[in-house]
Amino acid sequence: MTENKEYKNIPSYQEEDEMEIDLMEYARKLWAARKLLLKVAGIAVMVGVVIALTTPKQYTANVTLAPESSKGGGGSLSGIASMLGVGGMSMGSDADALNIQLYPNIVSSTPFILDLMDTPVKTINEEQPDTTLVGYLKEYTSSSLMSTVMSLPFKAIGGVMSLFKSEEKKDGNEVINPFHLTKEQSKTVQGLKSMIVANVDKKTGVTTVSVTMQDPLVAAIITDTVVVKLQEHITKYRVSKAEDDCKYWEELYQQRQKEYYEAQEKYAKYSDANNNVILQSVRIEQERLQNDMNLALQVYSNVAAQLQMAKAKVQEAKPVFAVVEPASVPLQATGTSRSMTVIGTVFLFVAAAAAWVLFGVDLWKKVKEGLKESKEEKEA
Repeated sequence: MTENKEYKNIPSYQEEDEMEIDLMEYARKLWAARKLLLKVAGIAVMVGVVIALTTPKQYTANVTLAPESSKGGGGSLSGIASMLGVGGMSMGSDADALNIQLYPNIVSSTPFILDLMDTPVKTINEEQPDTTLVGYLKEYTSSSLMSTVMSLPFKAIGGVMSLFKSEEKKDGNEVINPFHLTKEQSKTVQGLKSMIVANVDKKTGVTTVSVTMQDPLVAAIITDTVVVKLQEHITKYRVSKAEDDCKYWEELYQQRQKEYYEAQEKYAKYSDANNNVILQSVRIEQERLQNDMNLALQVYSNVAAQLQMAKAKVQEAKPVFAVVEPASVPLQATGTSRSMTVIGTVFLFVAAAAAWVLFGVDLWKKVKEGLKESKEEKEA
C-alpha cells in the first residue's frame, strides 16, 4: 500500500507533456500575433519618447550635517559650578525634547514649510527675474505629460463646479493661516513636503537634507535655507528654554539679595543701638540676627552661582550642528533617465499586449458567447 501511495505522488510524464504543450501553445499564439506586438512596440517607443521629452528634469542638492555632542556642554557647566563652589548643585536634566531623530519631522512640518515660501530665489537662467519660492513654483515649473493628462478630468470637474460657486475676491497680500489652509495652499505645501526630505542615520546621528527642484540653482538655495532655518528653529527652542531658566534664577536672585540686605541692615542697626550693652538677652538677640544674616548670605551666594550657570547655559545652547558637506549647485539631473523611460514604456505596452493575446482574446470570446446565449434565451 505504501508503494502505491509513493507512486501517486510522483508527477506523471503525461502532466509534464501537458505543461510543455501549454508553453508551446503560448509561444505559438505570441508568434502568430508578432505583427501586433511589433506595432504595439513601435507605438510604445513613440509614446515613451514623448513622455521622456515632456518630463521636466529634476535636480537634487544635498547637505550633510553632523550633530554636536551635548556632553561637552555638561562638562563645562560642571567646571563653572566647581569654580563657584557649588559642585553639588545641578542645573536639571539635560534631556532635550527636540532630539536629532525629530529633525525630519520638523523639516516636513507645515509651519516649517510655510516659513520657506517667501524665500527669495533666482533661477540658473539669468533672463528670468528673481522671485520667491512660491512664485517660482507657480510661474517657472512645469508638470509632466502623464500628470497633466491624469489631472485633466479633475480640472474639468473643478471647472464645472466653479460655475456654481460665487466668485471670491483674492487679495494679493493674502495672509496664510497655518490652521486653515486653502486648497491651493495645501497643494503647494504637500508638493514642497515631497521635494524637501531629511534623513537621520540612527547610528551616527548624521543628518542629510535633500531638496529636489526643476532648477539646480533653486535647489541649492532652498537646501541652504532649510539648513539655516532648521538651525534657527532648534537654537530658538533651546535658547528660549535656557532663557526661561535664566529669567527664573534672575527673579530668585533679586529676592534673595533683598532678603540678605534686609537681614544685614537689621543686624547693623541692632548692633549700633546696643553697642555698650552687656546684657545676655541683648547678646542672644544680636547672635540670632547675625545667624539670620549669615544664612541669608549663604542662600544669596548659592542663587548667584546658579544665575551665572544659567547665563552660561544660554550661551552653550546656541550651537546645534556642524555642516560637513555644504550645499552646492547640482550639475547632473537625478531620477529616471530618458532611455530607461522609453524602455519601461515599451515593456509595459508589450506586456499588456501579450497578456491580451494569451488570455484576453479567449476571455472576450467567452464573454461574447455568454451574452449571445443569454440573448437567444430571452428571445426564445
